[in-house]
Amino acid sequence: MKSKQDLTVGNINKKLWAFAIPLMLGNVMQQFYNLVDTWVVGKYIGDNALAAVGSSYSLMTFLTSVILGLCLGSSAFFSITFGEKNIKRLKNGMFISFVMIGIFSLILTFASFYLCGRIMKILQVPYDIQGIMSEYLRWIFVGIFATFLYNYFSNLLRGIGNSVIPLVFLCVSVILNIGLDLYFVLVLKQGIRGAAIATVISQYISGIGLMIYVYIRYPELRLKYEDTKFVKRTAYDIAILSGMTCLQQSVMNFGILMVQGIVNSFGTQIMAAFAVSVKIDTIAYMPVQDFGNAFSTFIAQNFGAGKYDRIKDGIKKALKSVVLFCIFISAIVFIFAKPLMMIFVNAESTEIINIGVQYLRIEGACYIGIGILFMLYGYYRAINKPSMSVVLTVISLGIRVVLAYVLSRVIGVVGIWWSIPIGWFIADAVGICFYLFKFDR
Repeated sequence: MKSKQDLTVGNINKKLWAFAIPLMLGNVMQQFYNLVDTWVVGKYIGDNALAAVGSSYSLMTFLTSVILGLCLGSSAFFSITFGEKNIKRLKNGMFISFVMIGIFSLILTFASFYLCGRIMKILQVPYDIQGIMSEYLRWIFVGIFATFLYNYFSNLLRGIGNSVIPLVFLCVSVILNIGLDLYFVLVLKQGIRGAAIATVISQYISGIGLMIYVYIRYPELRLKYEDTKFVKRTAYDIAILSGMTCLQQSVMNFGILMVQGIVNSFGTQIMAAFAVSVKIDTIAYMPVQDFGNAFSTFIAQNFGAGKYDRIKDGIKKALKSVVLFCIFISAIVFIFAKPLMMIFVNAESTEIINIGVQYLRIEGACYIGIGILFMLYGYYRAINKPSMSVVLTVISLGIRVVLAYVLSRVIGVVGIWWSIPIGWFIADAVGICFYLFKFDR
């Protein structure tokens, strides 16, 4: 197997970071798909278009989180079977998971088209931006299957220890997206539709390109007829891991979507500020989320190999890394909140900038909470206990949504900002206590 990262042997810190860094960079680059749209739209089209793209981002994050959750769950299966050195079961799992997730992605695409208008009403999208938001979304929905292709094959490679190649394909795609965005919006004058088309084209190039790469460079993973059988045990394991991880990701992003609805009720200015600041916020803690996914692969491979002492040692080392990294990122975001907002918002839009700075400084002080939570998600998924990740997500998001509704009516929009880290820390406490009582023995 052409894997450069067998995480069951060698120095833990070195192996974990060597695997995690490309994965971190990859997801930061993936965020540029929507960030480029936000930058081009905010700078060259206007505030209404910016609000539309920003509100669309929360919806698309929710929809793609369903696919991402399914692929992450399958990746855990790939890692466990790779740790067991059971390549036959790994290949059967590849076939079953590809068919299941691929069909679901197509269903999700058609359902999104059909329910687009109703979704905007649920999100309380102001009437004056419904038209442009609908136009943007209907083009973006075309890229849902591309999202499946990229995430499926990137998670397959990551599951067997290769986190570099998905990054390479994504970098090429993001660069292409930037060029196409500028071409469609500035040269062809296609407006918000052009930004969406550019994104979709770039997504398909990365997804199809990665699929072709895996077929050519990994002949040992090419499926034979005997690999395409429906093995009940394999299907069951994948369904549980993928289903629970999908549920966890969906619940998490559904809660974010509900918060978006509360934000929308405060008007276009708050929407625009939230649209920009939440993207900065997401990029800021995205590396620690990806470190949590890398940590999950480390745990899963060692869980499959039965190396439980190495798992405990890895938990201690990973926790130190997460805490130090979160402190550093928190300081950066808190200090440079205003300059970061001004990258995407014109200087004369002072109200939008000030609201965004307020959001970023509240969130920026609390990244340790989300960093530990991502570690907990990854750990429970890797030891085949994905239901616990769902429980922690429900706790975090349930508290966030309830507090957002209550506090926003007491202290205004700042109450929404504070509800988010409070949810993180309470979920952390529950997850850590469960680990100490059940697994740390």
